[in-house]
Amino acid sequence: MTRRGRQGAVKCRDLEGVLVVSVEQAVAAPYLSSRLAEAGARVIKIERPEGDFARGYDDLVKGESAYFVWLNRGKESVCLDLRDASGRAALEAIVARADIFIQNLAPGAIDRLGFAPDVLRGRHKGLITVSISGYGEDGPYRDLKAYDLLVQAETGLSAITGTAQDMARVGVSVCDIAAGMTAHQAVLQALFARQRTGEGRHIAVSLFHALADWMNVPYLQHVYGGREPLRSGLNHPTIAPYGAYAGGDGRAVLLSIQNEREWVRFCADVLRRPELATDARFDGNSRRVANRPELDALIGEAFAALTREDIVARLEAARIAYGRISSMSDLASHPQNRYARVETPSGPVTMLGAGALVDGAACEPGPVPALGQHTQSVLAEFRRDDSV
Repeated sequence: MTRRGRQGAVKCRDLEGVLVVSVEQAVAAPYLSSRLAEAGARVIKIERPEGDFARGYDDLVKGESAYFVWLNRGKESVCLDLRDASGRAALEAIVARADIFIQNLAPGAIDRLGFAPDVLRGRHKGLITVSISGYGEDGPYRDLKAYDLLVQAETGLSAITGTAQDMARVGVSVCDIAAGMTAHQAVLQALFARQRTGEGRHIAVSLFHALADWMNVPYLQHVYGGREPLRSGLNHPTIAPYGAYAGGDGRAVLLSIQNEREWVRFCADVLRRPELATDARFDGNSRRVANRPELDALIGEAFAALTREDIVARLEAARIAYGRISSMSDLASHPQNRYARVETPSGPVTMLGAGALVDGAACEPGPVPALGQHTQSVLAEFRRDDSV
């Protein structure tokens, strides 16, 4: 199923023989197809003649876009003008042999081009079709364009993210990523089902619904508990102390107390104030949350004479969970990092490695394609097929 690659990576072959055609742009659909490519599927990325606009998000990775390098490893880039009959005919020929068809164009665009999922599945029984949209295929918002930050606002995520004074954007494209992850799960399930039934299925994923699912805890707390979640910066809204505290050197550590045993140890071994464990203001999580300002002041006073590393040493000795608040410079040199070397049209780059290991090794990423790099070879290959 796999073979060893360079630098301890493995060439993943779990989806070898699976052909994926993706009319994609931006983040959500490319996230899905990139994970399929990494698992060994052949992914043909259909780009408009001017290219996926994510290629132009920035030019910070040796002239390439960071988003594009991250999400398009191991794919083949084919440029087609789907407004032109010859471009549509070429796509039809590729889809005729495909196992999975993915698209995340603007609402209604793929239907107008003649590639509506129900039409394709009527022709190809085993085809799995995937449509990723902003708000889904029905409902009053179905025709709205949607981008990540807009959906962060619409789902209520913005209302619970930030400080008491200001809302904030989650620092990565969390709605797009949630949709791509949700679609990936659904596609793997569909492939498994097709092994038994021989039939494909249509999968519809939206940014709104994928992120709304992640919002279920504050939703349930509000609907059934009457609680309106408060923005609390780097403090947990319902657990204390669980937040960021700076040492005298101004560098912060985020620590977490999860139960009363840890609270007693924290008071005795970290704060060196064992009497606080039974202080009536703090003897139970609910009371600590209610009296968080007084609690934070006491922790700040105890930490003022310590550096961040002094605090970390005490937390480790007391077996209290913590995390240093890292800058991007800190992350770049983090001792726990895994890395992956990726070839791009502008030369090799080193990026952070994948989150999952397979038998102790990561899947080896394929190269990032140049715009239209595979157009001629793919068109020639599929012209030889009887369907053309």
